[in-house]
Amino acid sequence: MIEGQEDVTWADWRALAGACEEHGVEGLFRSDHYLSVEGRGERGSLDAWATIAALAAVTSTIRLGTLVSPATFRHPSELAKVVATADRVSGGRVELGMGTGWHEAEHAAYGFPFPPLRERMGLLEEQLQIVAGQWADGAFSFAGRRYEARGADALPKPVQRPRPNLIVGGSGGPRSLALAARHADEYNTIYKTAAECTEMRRNLDEACRREERDPIPLSLMTGWLAGEDRAELLGRAGRLAEWRGDERGAESFLGALPESWLAGTLDELTARLEELAHAGVGRVMLQHLLHRDLDAVEQIGRRVAPALRGGAAA
Repeated sequence: MIEGQEDVTWADWRALAGACEEHGVEGLFRSDHYLSVEGRGERGSLDAWATIAALAAVTSTIRLGTLVSPATFRHPSELAKVVATADRVSGGRVELGMGTGWHEAEHAAYGFPFPPLRERMGLLEEQLQIVAGQWADGAFSFAGRRYEARGADALPKPVQRPRPNLIVGGSGGPRSLALAARHADEYNTIYKTAAECTEMRRNLDEACRREERDPIPLSLMTGWLAGEDRAELLGRAGRLAEWRGDERGAESFLGALPESWLAGTLDELTARLEELAHAGVGRVMLQHLLHRDLDAVEQIGRRVAPALRGGAAA
């Protein structure tokens, strides 16, 4: 999971995708932001779906997707079309994460409306229905409070049938869980401990029961900072502190990271991932902030993923 708004260039994307494919990492996800969320105005951002479509043309195995595309950025018909296009280019390797959006500053900077959360939740629910409807076979019509579509058979359909994986992202509140249970194929949350994921798994199962659906997968996106040993871990911690403009030393920076982060040696983190699997997490998207550190990508593919015993997937 790469924070694409933090000055990730096209050369960086090519290198990251190449490292993922070379070392057996199964997926490369990215954020969908237009401004740095670290408050660094000098950092640029390539558009998420333009990047994914381009990567789709130069990769062959990795899955590609967003965590998550805000409902405030694009009309749902345009979003459905661009994702279907990327899925065609990739030969069926694209996933769509959707959420309400939260970064008010980028909305103001780019002129996107940023209504209150309740209204954004309503936008997201209608968008989920329109995206799924336009990917389905045959013509689709929709009449909602915010959108209307009349009989469009949105050809060509995505390669993946019945549709690409549709993910709702959220913090585990009852409304977002209900939306996922009703409309999505997976629920993704961020920065949660194994104990918090256990509770969320129960709540998601209950939401699915209310919709008379089988349980859908729960996934987690969280910070990742790893080293083969303590020395390598501290080296990366120092670089990440510098990247964040944090003047504390590596030890202090590492000690201040939230409990939900996966930060430690590779052996320690393999055990943490297994705990998440036991908590009901189906896969983990590892937020790799030092995006030019390709050795860390190799470690995920070569050391972490093979060591897991069939639960969480890196």
